[in-house]
Amino acid sequence: MSAPASSLRVAHLDADAFYVSIELTRRPELRGQPVVVAGSGPRAVVTTASYEARRYGVGSAMPAARARRLCPQAIVLPPDFSTYRAVSRKVMDLVRAHVERVEVVGLDEAYLDLEGLHSPRAAMRRLVTEIKRATQLTCSVGIGPNKLVAKVASDAEKPAGFVVLTREQACARFADAPPGLIPGIGPKTAARLAALGLKTLAAVAAAPEQLLVQRFGPNHGRELARRARFEHDSAIGAQRKVVSESRERTFDYDVHDFSKLAESLAAMTRALCDSLAANARSGRTIGIKVRLDDWTTVTRAHSIAEPTCDYDTVFAVALRLLREYAPARPVRLLGVRVAGLTHGERQAARATVVDDAPQMAFPV
Repeated sequence: MSAPASSLRVAHLDADAFYVSIELTRRPELRGQPVVVAGSGPRAVVTTASYEARRYGVGSAMPAARARRLCPQAIVLPPDFSTYRAVSRKVMDLVRAHVERVEVVGLDEAYLDLEGLHSPRAAMRRLVTEIKRATQLTCSVGIGPNKLVAKVASDAEKPAGFVVLTREQACARFADAPPGLIPGIGPKTAARLAALGLKTLAAVAAAPEQLLVQRFGPNHGRELARRARFEHDSAIGAQRKVVSESRERTFDYDVHDFSKLAESLAAMTRALCDSLAANARSGRTIGIKVRLDDWTTVTRAHSIAEPTCDYDTVFAVALRLLREYAPARPVRLLGVRVAGLTHGERQAARATVVDDAPQMAFPV
């Protein structure tokens, strides 16, 4: 039974194997072969892999060295992010030409508001065809009553999938799927659910709410039950407030030389401040993140009097924080962040440090 048009409010469009697909348009002779996009350093990770490589267990964010062990015959290509961004802009321009309200959530995916379209299915098929003609990329589409159903539907039949589901149909189709299928239910939460005997979405959806609340807290527990029932009410285009921006680098080899750390910090700070200025953002809290060779992770931060995105100001504070910390062991990763962001001015005046904050909420 097909979903009624009145329930088709949201589409999720996802370009299939985006980075690899772009590379294959430039190297068509590699089609049908296991191709991996990854850096070349000893700590490089996989950006994405072709579906042929995925059959060997290769996946995004996997260490490139492990990917090579799983699939020795894989053809490894270096990433070209400037090209990926350019193609993404082309795709999203086509999306916006077809649908008025769009929420872009990555270079390769977006949610589309289908309200008011006479024939949502036909509109999305035309869009996919136009993207294919303009970029040679295939896209998978999920359509449903909310963003959660649309997202899971778009992943269901990749590549080139086109899945339309009501909420009830999603519950039935994915009843036996593990909870980790749902965005927002990560491995740790899934493991805790399994410990309660809740190993499928149907089991989570049918679990007593009090059990989930006791185990996960009132907010998280109730949200888990709602997501397992594919209930979701987030609006398309609802923007999350950006409160900080950062840059970080994992070195190919552990670094002990302070001058090399300072050089890397300078490059990251320049990229960060350029991005802040381009987006008219400034912040008062400047911080660093240092991960040592034994995986000890330390953060340090200072707050300044006025918001800034000035390179000289940010770098001076970050460098002083690094010098004061004086890593006693070789450094595996280094990062810089500006937090407490405000909007409106492209360049804030230079400021002086007025107060210390011993730690900063970098994800570790």
